[in-house]
Amino acid sequence: MSFGEPTDLGLNAKRKAVKLTGLPLVALSFQTLGIIYSDIGTSPLYVLNGIWPASGPVPPTEDVIGGISAIIWSLTLLPLLKYVCISLYFGTKEGEGGSFALYQGLYPPKEVDVDSDRTLTGETLNGEERQKPSTFKEKIRWPLLLWCLFGTALTMADGIFTPAVSVTSAVAGIGVAKPSVVGDITGISIAFLIALFLVQQFGTARLSFLFSPVAFLWFLLLLGTGIYNTTFYPGIFRAFDPSRAVLLFVRTKDYDLLAGILLAVTGCEAMFANLGQFNAASIRLSFCIFVYPALIFAYLGQGARLIVGGEAILPNMFYTTIPGPINGPLYWIMFVFAVLATLIASQALITATFSLVQQVINSKAFPPIKMLYTSETIQGQVYIPAINWILLIATVVIVGVFKNLANLTNAYGFAVATVMISTSLLLSIQMFYVKHWPIIVGICYFLTFGFFDALFWGAAFKKVPHGAWVPLLIGCVLELIMVLWVWAKSHEDNFDGKNRMNLRHFIHQTSKNGHSLDDDSGSEDMSYYFLGKELPSDDAKFADEKHVDIHELQRGDGKIDEKHSEKKELQRIPSCAVFHKIASGPGVPHTFIGFIRQWPALPRVVIFLSVCVVPTARVPKEERYVVTKVRTIEGFYGVTYYIGFRDDFDVKINDLTDKICDLERRLNPAVSDTLLQEIRTVSRTATHVAPHYHVVSKKINGWGAVSPVVNYLRAVLIESIYRRLATMFPETANWLTSADEIIHVGINAVI
Repeated sequence: MSFGEPTDLGLNAKRKAVKLTGLPLVALSFQTLGIIYSDIGTSPLYVLNGIWPASGPVPPTEDVIGGISAIIWSLTLLPLLKYVCISLYFGTKEGEGGSFALYQGLYPPKEVDVDSDRTLTGETLNGEERQKPSTFKEKIRWPLLLWCLFGTALTMADGIFTPAVSVTSAVAGIGVAKPSVVGDITGISIAFLIALFLVQQFGTARLSFLFSPVAFLWFLLLLGTGIYNTTFYPGIFRAFDPSRAVLLFVRTKDYDLLAGILLAVTGCEAMFANLGQFNAASIRLSFCIFVYPALIFAYLGQGARLIVGGEAILPNMFYTTIPGPINGPLYWIMFVFAVLATLIASQALITATFSLVQQVINSKAFPPIKMLYTSETIQGQVYIPAINWILLIATVVIVGVFKNLANLTNAYGFAVATVMISTSLLLSIQMFYVKHWPIIVGICYFLTFGFFDALFWGAAFKKVPHGAWVPLLIGCVLELIMVLWVWAKSHEDNFDGKNRMNLRHFIHQTSKNGHSLDDDSGSEDMSYYFLGKELPSDDAKFADEKHVDIHELQRGDGKIDEKHSEKKELQRIPSCAVFHKIASGPGVPHTFIGFIRQWPALPRVVIFLSVCVVPTARVPKEERYVVTKVRTIEGFYGVTYYIGFRDDFDVKINDLTDKICDLERRLNPAVSDTLLQEIRTVSRTATHVAPHYHVVSKKINGWGAVSPVVNYLRAVLIESIYRRLATMFPETANWLTSADEIIHVGINAVI
């Protein structure tokens, strides 16, 4: 039986979506301009030249109207209807968005019972886990996981190409006004990009307040110049007729035009992926009222000027349509804001990449890289240093290799189109399984939006030989890493859960007269014994599967058969050991069993510590520790350590000892001060014990002649790749920092 303290603050509550109204909602909507919409907002810099290259002929008037019509209806169908009006309703309960969040909605992670982490002697530890029914939903679990991980990987790859394309497009304005510096555009773009990635460490909130005013003025300039430019050819408003877009393709039979039109909706996935950084209401408000009208008028104005200006406009259809003379005041104002806006546009995908990496790390689908939380109120706002520097290096390399904007735009867009299809598929499945809508609704949704997504994807796929193979390759590499991690980590976690033990089944406590503690003989002058499987002395044999599963010796009641086991007497030593439970669940972790084997002694105070990160920035000092005492063995405690997402992991052993002593007084008001002082004394020099699983690939039989090949490949993946990744990125990296106080206990895990 165990005793414990209840928590007071509802710290077991899960993270929830941000809910705001009134002025706070307006302020958050203003922030979205600088983080989410700057990407799609800078598309007017390069979209029309993506459709009609500067090296080609001037398009006829009807083609221009048809192209602008296709852009307008693409913006209406995808960003407005698909994402703003529909997708934002499908975020997770924690407020996260993106492809991986949709998968989590279909297959939510197992609910963590924090109180069970402190259960060390429960009688149900060895119960068999119930098998999930083999439904159609379960059968498509792995295919959907592979698909959504691919979409997530391509979104991360998009975080490389968005800065490269947008910044290079803006800097190209120098070449229009000053042709002599065309050769320096690449170097200038790289300088701007380096500066952008260097400021990421200041966090989303600070950057958004710096960037949002610039994005606001940028959209005002697009709106104002667009309205002015439409006066040159009012007939451009015929583009609101969707038949003009259809007739464009009927007339030209040029399917490749869609690859250029796709560039107008790049960044719409960021609206969904960044949901965890903001909330649905703020994203809807800013897009419908401000962003959408500004973009529509910007494209209408450029189309009107192209019809009137012809060859004079074609070389760069953004900078040559700025009202006034080239080198005039408005030209350079637009140039400055274009550069600033594209730097901010790059921020949209960088922030989305951080958010996606946070999701896959928390879901154990990616190595646990160190994350820094940058907001006191929104848990989704993170900065991940390693990802930031990888993105910087990759973006600079891409800009340097592709050299000019035409090559970059060929590579750009493929990732966006693939992710859009992924989102449509997962959304349609969620409508039936999560929202419980009629299946016909999901089918109609997928047939409608999947059709448009497929059109864009086909056009983008044709660009693979011309540069789109780069984001495809990056996405495939990231996909392989994530799939390997999910597969191997699940096997390792299963091993951990399978080898958790009831403390009373292998640690026996008896008094001098030979009676056990259960016989009420008292707790003074006790003898302690370890009961476990006898292992061979040859360490090489220890890696064999039959020598690591302690459950082999258990009888039906879960206790170990004493006739076929080793029995070691354990000395109680005046010290304190904190055993960190990495995976959640009841029972004593395998780390403790390995520790007892290597050092056959019991510390006077043994603490099994589990960590719970709560959806608040900081947890008050007096509420960080919840303690449960094990009745059957003196000096054993289960502890849950609650920390906020901005708290540093720092176990204050004195504070924890105070909690233990308070619990001892509550359970036994007559407890002696000598006992409490002994607990405080031995706890002053606590040793932290962290697990380290040395994974070994088990042999798979039943594959016939291919079994040796399967076993070889399995060993390479688990022992040569996953083992090294797990060593490079341990789960304790974000928690334990004082190496002098840590003992790593190696456990052979055959998975």
